[in-house]
Amino acid sequence: MVATDPKAGVTAAEPSSPGLLGQLIRFGLIGGFCALVDFGVYQGLRALGMDVSPWVDIARALSFIVGTTTAFFLNRKFTFAGGRQEGARQIGSFVLLYAVTFLVAVGVNRTMLHVLPESAWKATLGWVVSQATATVINFVMLKWVVFREPRTVVSSTEEN
Repeated sequence: MVATDPKAGVTAAEPSSPGLLGQLIRFGLIGGFCALVDFGVYQGLRALGMDVSPWVDIARALSFIVGTTTAFFLNRKFTFAGGRQEGARQIGSFVLLYAVTFLVAVGVNRTMLHVLPESAWKATLGWVVSQATATVINFVMLKWVVFREPRTVVSSTEEN
């Protein structure tokens, strides 16, 4: 039997990531879930006595690590699948990005705890501001650095 379909025997390429809007929606949903994980860990550690300096900073650091690690793997699977790459470059980019956003999240949280007036919501508001700052940095860097989709080059034979 002779195949008449010109695409017969051609293996389909791995599907690319959704467009920017799809990525933003998925990132937002995953981020919301992971923010709950992060916040739950933070509040749990504070409830266990880590609510005064320097323990509150350690609690924020641990909650950040748990939340962002969860976000990394979920976003890798569902949001930025088209840019999935294996190897040292991606791991190195991940470590560098999360080291920077870790410092930003903990630093912003610490700053908020110093500048916000005393209230029952002080720690929560500080966490929200630090989380929002880290989230913006993460999306931009995950999309355009860590999970960057390879550029497709169209050869002159494919244009015809």
